[in-house]
Amino acid sequence: MSRSNRDYALLGRDAKLAEEIGLVSAQWYHTEIPRSEMKALMKRSDGPAIRDTIILFGVMLAAVSGGIALWPSWWSLPFWAVYGVMYASAMDSRWHECGHGSAFKTRWMNDALYQVACFCMLRNPVTWRWSHTRHHTDTIVVGHDPEIIAMRPADVARLLINVFGVYELIGNGRTTLQLIAGYMPETVKTFVPESERSKAFLIARIWAVIYLSVAALAIWMGSILPFMVIGLPIFYGSWHMVMTGVMQHLGLAENVLDHRLNSRTVYINPVSRFIYWNMNYHVEHHMFPMVPYHALPKLHEVVKHDMPPAHGSIFSAYAEIIPALRKQFQNPDWFVKRSLPGTAKPYRPEFHGDLEPGQPTPGIGGYPLATAAE
Repeated sequence: MSRSNRDYALLGRDAKLAEEIGLVSAQWYHTEIPRSEMKALMKRSDGPAIRDTIILFGVMLAAVSGGIALWPSWWSLPFWAVYGVMYASAMDSRWHECGHGSAFKTRWMNDALYQVACFCMLRNPVTWRWSHTRHHTDTIVVGHDPEIIAMRPADVARLLINVFGVYELIGNGRTTLQLIAGYMPETVKTFVPESERSKAFLIARIWAVIYLSVAALAIWMGSILPFMVIGLPIFYGSWHMVMTGVMQHLGLAENVLDHRLNSRTVYINPVSRFIYWNMNYHVEHHMFPMVPYHALPKLHEVVKHDMPPAHGSIFSAYAEIIPALRKQFQNPDWFVKRSLPGTAKPYRPEFHGDLEPGQPTPGIGGYPLATAAE
């Protein structure tokens, strides 16, 4: 059966295949780091995250104040543009890091910013915490990872439309409405424990009250301005989140147990790094997810001898991604094979090359499962 006709449901055939061949909750490859050095890298601190959070909310407050003051003049657009990126794209990375519990040393600070970020992104804090846990245990394992951004071949139109947050809002909005009604899809139940589900329902209902209040204010004012502050920024501010998110895994190998093969590290500019909270060091983050975001550049220097070469820019990453997507339309099993330096410990030699055309994805459809080197 062709790849494009396969069942990708979390409860479907791919889920069963991944379990049968040992991909689920399996042992992943990790670069060896001395224990003392790893302990230092994992040390948590409130300082960097407090500083960055003050900057984030300061920029948001200044931008939204300018946008409201100049509304509905066209002069307000630059202010909304900045506010939108901070509301949607920067909050996406805050949701991510605070969900890991590593951004701050103090737990309540992680939890507080996590809740705010989830609200901005319309991502239920319960379901998404467990979804992301599954993403890390079964990264790009087809049928088990609920956060694969695009199946092969990718729906390019969907990716482009989502630059405006359309599918982000539609998908999260639909899930929120389901949770308000007390319904949780069976696919979501595969990764959310039963004991946590009532919390998801309660939070969705609290959010409903807030959004209804915003709607009532908008009707009373006869203006969409309240929604420009809450809700609509997902549409006009998600482009940076999509741009950086696509770089993480798209076009790389699926169903392998080595993050060096299914994730990218990309050097990006300081402003984007602030918005993205250093998640451009994505191989390093997946390999050692409990290292705080502010220590990822140091971690990169420690492990880069064992990593594929980092892309030098966002342009470089897309120069690899776009041709890969084109090839996958002709052969959905094609993927970019990461090139490791001579100093790297091999995963399995047959799955490496100089970014040459890849082979059918190992581990699915009868192809051999790649396992970490001893």
